[in-house]
Amino acid sequence: MWFAVTIISAALVIFILKYVFGSSGPNPFEKDSREPLKKMVHDLKEKNKVLKQGFVSSKVPDNLDAIIIGSGIGGLGLAVLLAKVGKKVLVLEQHDRAGGCCHTFTEKGFEFDVGIHYIGDLLGNTPFRCTLDQMTNGQLQWVPLENPFDHVLVGPRENRRRYPIYSGRKRFTDELKKCFPGEEKAIDEYLKLIQTAGRGVWFYALLKSCPVPLAKFLVYTGLAKRLSSFFKMASRSLTEVVNELTENKDLRAVFSYIFGTYGNAPKDTSFAMHSLLVTHFLNGAWYPKGGASEIAYHMIPIIEKAGGAVLVRAPVNRILFNEAKEACGVSVMKGQEEIHIHAPMVISDAGIFNTYQKLLPEDLQAMPAIQNQLSMMKHGEGGLSFFIGVTGTKEELGLKADNYWIFTENNLDDLMDNYMKGNREESAKQLPLLFIASPSAKDSTWEERSPGKSTLTMVSFAKYEWFEEWKDGKVTNRGPDYKELKQTFIDSVLEVVMEIYPKITRDKIEYIDAGTPITNTHYIGTPKGEIYGADHGITRLSPELGAAVRPQTPLKNLYLTGQDVFVCGLAGALAGALSCGSVILNRNLHLDTVALAKKAKSDAKLKRE
Repeated sequence: MWFAVTIISAALVIFILKYVFGSSGPNPFEKDSREPLKKMVHDLKEKNKVLKQGFVSSKVPDNLDAIIIGSGIGGLGLAVLLAKVGKKVLVLEQHDRAGGCCHTFTEKGFEFDVGIHYIGDLLGNTPFRCTLDQMTNGQLQWVPLENPFDHVLVGPRENRRRYPIYSGRKRFTDELKKCFPGEEKAIDEYLKLIQTAGRGVWFYALLKSCPVPLAKFLVYTGLAKRLSSFFKMASRSLTEVVNELTENKDLRAVFSYIFGTYGNAPKDTSFAMHSLLVTHFLNGAWYPKGGASEIAYHMIPIIEKAGGAVLVRAPVNRILFNEAKEACGVSVMKGQEEIHIHAPMVISDAGIFNTYQKLLPEDLQAMPAIQNQLSMMKHGEGGLSFFIGVTGTKEELGLKADNYWIFTENNLDDLMDNYMKGNREESAKQLPLLFIASPSAKDSTWEERSPGKSTLTMVSFAKYEWFEEWKDGKVTNRGPDYKELKQTFIDSVLEVVMEIYPKITRDKIEYIDAGTPITNTHYIGTPKGEIYGADHGITRLSPELGAAVRPQTPLKNLYLTGQDVFVCGLAGALAGALSCGSVILNRNLHLDTVALAKKAKSDAKLKRE
């Protein structure tokens, strides 16, 4: 018997190694595509020639290899990967500009980002950094944030405690120990658990892109949990883990503060998910030089060079299927007219709910395999954003390239429960969680582009149901009751902003507005106003869901990409694109990015010598 088990185990290991290391398809990273830095373009009209190319039939390329629905990083990233191996790809975006959550907008001379507030894992030649360099031809530049890059503020205004979060593995723990004497063991153990769990994420990527039979075998034999430190911790909540480490409630809050970057309260959060975010920022935080729109701006020309196109104001209303129920194109609404565009494969970056519930015909929606995937996922919480334009430079206003995470108490679970389950009018008067940052202070080109002006962006959460009654109203005029509710939220936030930045006074504010969950639905197409896609609760990180929701859909020639395939955020959505590209190109692109980083490190070492 043991001999048979040994033979089976050996065969399994060989099969996994063959899949992981055996790649037969074309490699998008085969050639180093980085070019010497070109002069940055700040003229919005020039940039919009790239970012705002409106849809008309005559702009659709002939003989397409693929159509991608949605121009977020999951869609654009995948289009770039395919373009780099010679594929002609059409990306269709329903909004009036490309980029998804990487887009920016301008009001009264102030440019605001909507989804890119800070990015980690860019120090040196990491796989993530090398991937972004290759996917923008080396043109996307990054500006480091201050150190500390985050400040966690806990407690009511009259008794608010401040805890700085520093980058660097040693300094991260050293500074926390200064804030919490006597908690040295808990802090060291926390970081150890975080790093151990985070290192095992490669197995999550494996489940997403390996053959389905292998994925199911790894899950249902329990091998996924045995072989991966990531999955060992995935079923444990963040609250459970940190409560075992310490009795100090403020330290528990500091261990958990960054849950706002994926949207689940600590008791509903998988520790494995949390580990990804903490490790992502351990070596620092950065902001794109020139603003978030630079990301899409430098990706689109690569797609176009291969014969593809990125077209906006192109709402896809359904995916087309042939008689064999194979995806063969999309239908785009142009006014009252339906325009059909055909391609041998369709990839959706529109999210799993939009794809399965809005873009499929009813008979295909009802397929058991489709319904099974939908039953495993749920909508994330709605996002609430605030945008302030202020007269004055960062020096005059006391703004720095850092972030504030503000909590009105240290029990983050109770804080979120009471807020989200509360009466909307009462909840609007005091947001218990608020992220505050100044994009203009982070961008080294800002003063050249917008002298004498500064911006702030705030983010929190809100129930979609609080605003649902106005969802069918005109986006710029939803009525006085909606405006009044928004103003209550704005007034609540403004009090906190002026406390944090006392040099900002009401007379210096030139522009202020808020984006609610129904605003998100209009501009980025999320069904319930969620900003992180499908919910990132404990089950989202389970091996069962990891193996079930993958780039391949139950329908031939239809694929999924982006954050619903992997996890949220720029890095998560890009990982979704790499997973989808791995399946389409029959090549492990995640491993290719590791090889890319190793080569970059080797080349850098040779230059130093």
